[in-house]
Amino acid sequence: MQTFDDFLAHRSPTLLGLGEPTHWTEAFPLFRNEIFQHLVLEHGYRSIALESDCLAGRLVDHYVTTGEGDLDKVLATGFSHGFGAFPSNRALVEWLRDYNAGRPTEDQVHFHGFDAPLEMASAPSPRAVLTELHGFLAKHLDDVPHDVATIERLAGEDAAWADEAAMWDGAKSKGDSPYARELRLVADDLAGHFKRARPALPDGGDLLARTAVGLCRYHSLMADTSPERMGRLGAQRDAMMADNLLALPDTFVSAHNQHLQRRAASMMGGRWWSAGAQVTDRLGDRYVFIATDFGSSDAVGEPAPGTLQAYLAATVQDRELVETAGIDPELPARTGDGRGYLPFDAVEAADAIAFLQRV
Repeated sequence: MQTFDDFLAHRSPTLLGLGEPTHWTEAFPLFRNEIFQHLVLEHGYRSIALESDCLAGRLVDHYVTTGEGDLDKVLATGFSHGFGAFPSNRALVEWLRDYNAGRPTEDQVHFHGFDAPLEMASAPSPRAVLTELHGFLAKHLDDVPHDVATIERLAGEDAAWADEAAMWDGAKSKGDSPYARELRLVADDLAGHFKRARPALPDGGDLLARTAVGLCRYHSLMADTSPERMGRLGAQRDAMMADNLLALPDTFVSAHNQHLQRRAASMMGGRWWSAGAQVTDRLGDRYVFIATDFGSSDAVGEPAPGTLQAYLAATVQDRELVETAGIDPELPARTGDGRGYLPFDAVEAADAIAFLQRV
C-alpha cells in the first residue's frame, strides 16, 4: 500500500472515493476491502459507504457494531442490487464485525449505504419511508402533520409502485397520479416539520427526511415521457447519493466510476451530473477520487495500443496507482465489453487511477 500512503501524504480528504469500472468482477471489491482495512489500521478511517440502499444499510451497521442478528439475513436484506451475495461483501461485513468486537463505541468502524433505496430496474413505494419518518417525528414532537392512515391510503399497494415496466415506460408509472402528487406534499410537509425542529431531535431523522422527499421526486420523474427521462432519473439518483455522502464526513466511499467521477455520468442513453461532480461542487479538493480500471481478463483481451488502458498497462505496476496529473487527457478509452464493463475515460475527473493488470 506504499503508493496509497504516498498519495495520501499530502492530502486530507473529507471524502475519499474509490471507483470501479464494473460491479460484476470480484477483483475490484476485494481490492477495495484491502485498501479500506489499510485505511482503518494505518490512517484512522472509521467509516465506509457503499453504492447500496441507504436505508437498508442501517441493518448492516447495526450488525457490525453490535453483533446482533444473523449474518446471512443481514447480507440478504442489508444490501441492494444483489450485492449481499458477493463473497467480497460478506468478507467486508465479517471483517468489520471482528474489528469492532470489544471496542468502545467511539473507536468502532461504521458501515453506510449511500445509494437511493432503488433497484436497477424499479423503485419501491414511498410508503415505508414516509411511515417511518412520521413515526420518528411523532415519537419526539407534537402536531405532526398528516397521519399514517392518510399515507397508507394514498400509497395503496406497494407492487403498483415497484412495477419494472414503469422504469422503461413513463406512461406505466403512477408517479404523476393525483395520489402520488399528494404524497409528495406529505413528504415535503414532514421533511419541513423535521427541519424546523432539528436541534431538538436525535440522529436518524435527516436520512429519513431527505430519502422520503427524494424518492417521491424520483417517482414523479419516472412518469416523465420526454426523451430526457432517463437522464433526469439518473440525475435524481445521483443527487440523492451526493446528499447522503455530504452527511458522511471522513468516509471512504466505494461505487462505480461513473457515480464518483468529477464530471457528468453517461449511462443508458442519458447524461447527468454525477454524485462526484455534485460533491466536488460543495467540497472542492476535500473530495478526492481514485478511479480503478484493469488490463485484461478471461472475457476482455489486452487493450488496443494508443488507448488510456494500454498506457496504464505499460506504466503502472499491478495494484498500484498513478496520479492523473501526468496522464494525457486526450488518450481515448478502450471499447467496453457490452456486458457491464465501462472503461474509465475521464482522466481529468479523477485525482489518480489504480490499475489491476489482470482480473
